Formats: sequence, C-alpha cells, structure tokens
Amino acid sequence: MLLARSARPRTDEAWDHHGVTTQIAFLRAVNVGKRRVPMATAVSVLERLGFTDVWSYINSGNLVFDGSGPRASLEATIGAALEEEFGFEITTFVRTAAEIRKILAREPFTLADGDTYFITFLQAAPREAAARELEACSNDYDTLLVEGRDVHWLMHGLSSATTVSQKKWRVVGDLSTSRNTTMLRKLVAKIDER
Repeated sequence: MLLARSARPRTDEAWDHHGVTTQIAFLRAVNVGKRRVPMATAVSVLERLGFTDVWSYINSGNLVFDGSGPRASLEATIGAALEEEFGFEITTFVRTAAEIRKILAREPFTLADGDTYFITFLQAAPREAAARELEACSNDYDTLLVEGRDVHWLMHGLSSATTVSQKKWRVVGDLSTSRNTTMLRKLVAKIDER
C-alpha cells in the first residue's frame, strides 16, 4: 500500500548525471507501541534533507527515495533527522533497490507451505566468527544464513514461534531490523512500476 509520495518527480537528467540511485531506508521498530511515525511526515523529513521521489510503502517503516552518498552517512543523517522530528531514536538501515533485488534473487532456502522467510538487515557485516555463531543457532525451526550485512532467516511456521532469542542475535550487533521477503518482493515490484 502506497502511503505517501513526494510531489517532485525524478528527471532522467538528474538520474543519469549525478549518481543518484533508488534506495530504501528501513526504519527499526516504528509504529509499534508508543513509537508512532506517520509515514507522510517521514516522507516530508526526507524531502527536507534534499532527497527526491520520496515515498513510503506500508506502515512498517519503509521509505523509498532517490539519493546518493555513502550508506553509513545516509543512515546517520536520516536517523538523526527522524529522531529530531519524532522525539525518539529511529535506527535506519539503507539498501539500494539493486541490493534488495540481489538479496531476493539469492533464494538460499526451499520454502514449504507455512514457512516464513525474513531478511534481517544489519548496519555492518559481522566478524566471521560472530556470523558463524549466529548461524550455529539454526535448529529444526529456524535456519540462519549470514551474508555480509544481511541475514537470511527461514522459520518453519510463524515468526512469533521463533526459537532464536534477541540475546542470540546480539552476537552480530545490537541493532537490526527484519522484513518478510513477500513484502520485499512487493516493494521491489512497486519500484519497478515507477
């Protein structure tokens, strides 16, 4: 569901000559409990930062925008601006649309009916030992595969029944956010329609 969209269209000239690319800011833990973030307001925040063709997808904190710059800088800038606007920390994970397509094309698991498949985004690639330690948490219900800054996470059933505790995730860093691959495929399809 498209919630909000920038009124400024992307021009081919700006796209081709300034290194601008379509990116997605995945916001951690928004619109749960008291952490309310109206997506239309979040879109306005990114527009004020100078990003173009800004829009949101569903209400779980997915902001699509055209922009450029180092990933870590984008994450820090967007996170700080959103925190200033809403009054609480909003950790942000940025991936390009091309990166999301590549992640989804990887398909390391064979899915059965009833399985749930997430991509968990990390801000930095964990050390090899930490990645292997998280993968060692795999069991009959959960299967984890760390690839760079992303974790492929298959659950044989509902995500609410996972056996991998938050404490176990800390081995690869304190902050992460997850998105269902079904949602990610729909998001990429919306990007491709534009």
